[in-house]
Amino acid sequence: MALAIGDTAPNFELINQHGEKISLASYKDKKNVVVIFYPFAFSGICTGELCALRDDLSAFQNDNVELIAISCDPMYANKVFAEKEGYKFQVLSDFWPHGQVAKDYGTFEESRGCAKRGTFIIGKDGKIKWQVVNGLGDARNLVEYKSALSAL
Repeated sequence: MALAIGDTAPNFELINQHGEKISLASYKDKKNVVVIFYPFAFSGICTGELCALRDDLSAFQNDNVELIAISCDPMYANKVFAEKEGYKFQVLSDFWPHGQVAKDYGTFEESRGCAKRGTFIIGKDGKIKWQVVNGLGDARNLVEYKSALSAL
């Protein structure tokens, strides 16, 4: 399913690295949300991208914005990954039903059983304000996220 700018973002409720249920709907009318899909915990590009977000976290998680990273890895893998790398943002598991949220956002790679590198900025109104989907081996540009966030 292809999503477009202005579409209502598909809601989700997933378990974070601490076993807590997190829903997109809980941020409606409160915060803009940056949703980052990444293929695999502990892989080189994924680790580099998420560490770059960690190192510049105040631009992506503050009073106005919440950062959520999602992979199809199980919660326990995400927990160890987040602890090892010092992530102070939500790392959610789209493990079961396997990749359903990634499928809802059009980022699931069937042949590999993982999410592509999709990024969605969702406004407080629940609508998609900006998006980009890169292939598995194509790292994203954080400067583009900052520009899109500053336009909100």
